[in-house]
Amino acid sequence: MNLPASALRDDDRRPPADELLETVQRGLRARPKRLPSWLFYDERGSELFERICEQPEYYLTRCEIALLREHAPAIGAALGPDVRLVEYGSGHAHKTRLLLEHLERPVAWVPVEISAEPLRLSVRRMAECFPHLPMQPLGADFTRPLRLPVPPRAPRRTVLYFPGSTIGNFDHAEAAALLRKMRAEMGEAGGLLIGVDLKKDNAILEAAYNDRAGVTAEFTLNMLARLNRELGCDFDLAAFRHRARYNAMAGRIETHIVSTREQRVRVGRQRAAFGAGEAMLVEYSCKYSVEDFAALATRAGLRVERSWFDPQRMFGVHYLVRA
Repeated sequence: MNLPASALRDDDRRPPADELLETVQRGLRARPKRLPSWLFYDERGSELFERICEQPEYYLTRCEIALLREHAPAIGAALGPDVRLVEYGSGHAHKTRLLLEHLERPVAWVPVEISAEPLRLSVRRMAECFPHLPMQPLGADFTRPLRLPVPPRAPRRTVLYFPGSTIGNFDHAEAAALLRKMRAEMGEAGGLLIGVDLKKDNAILEAAYNDRAGVTAEFTLNMLARLNRELGCDFDLAAFRHRARYNAMAGRIETHIVSTREQRVRVGRQRAAFGAGEAMLVEYSCKYSVEDFAALATRAGLRVERSWFDPQRMFGVHYLVRA
C-alpha cells in the first residue's frame, strides 16, 4: 500500500542543534574555512534549487530529461522486470516518472530525501501518476547507512537510482566511499543507475553556476540565512557574495562564499573572524569524462555495464553492477 504523504513525520531530517553547531564551528575553524553542502537544503534551499533547474544557463536538468525521454525504454529493458527502485536524494522526483513509466512490474519506489516537504509533495504527485505502485518514502540522509523498508514482495533486484549528477558534489575519495556504500546496499544482484555530468567547455560550466538572474547566488547565501535562523548566528548576508569557478586541473566547479570585508560572526559562544576577500568552500561539482567515471567505479568494486547520453552528449547516465 502507498503511504499517504500526510503520514510522513519530520523526525531526524535535520541534525540536532548541538550537532549542527559543532559541524559549523569545526568548519569555520578549518583553514581554509569549509561548510558541508547539505546545509543548502532547508525548505527554502530546496525551493531555490528547483528554480535553479529552470534557469536558461543550467543545462543539466534539460539534458538529463532529454536523455530520459530518448533512452528510458532501453534503460527499463536493461534493469529488467520486478525491480525495487530506491532513489537517493529524490527531491521533487520530476524525472523519476519518465523512468517508472518504462519499468515492468516494479515492486516499489523508495524515495530517500532529507527534506520533508519535497518528500511529501513527490509522494503525493507520484501516487496520482502511479496509483497501483507501492511507495515507501524514507526521510533520511542517504550518505549515512540506511535501513531500507521491507518490500511488499520479493524484488528480482534492487536498483539504486541516483539522478541529477549529485555524485559530483563529493570529491573523488568521498565519491568512491559513497559508491562502495551503495554497492553494499544494492545487494549481490542489484545495480546502480547514476547520472553524471560530463566535462565540457569552461564557459558553459561556469555560466551554469552563475546564472544572470542570481538564483544560484541566492541559493548559496541562503545557507547563511539558515544558520542565522537555526543557530542564532549573525551573518550579514549583504557582506558576503557567491563565487563559482571551474578548476580545470581538478575537473570541478568550486563554489565559495566570499567575505566582502573584515568581520566577525557569532556562532554559538564563539566568534569566527573573516578577512576581506576570504573565501569559504561550500560545494564541489565534479565533472567526469567517461573514462574518469569508469575508473571511479572500479575503485568502488563496480563496473559500468551500460551508458546512455543526451543528444548533445553533455550528460550521461550509467548503469553499474558489481565488478
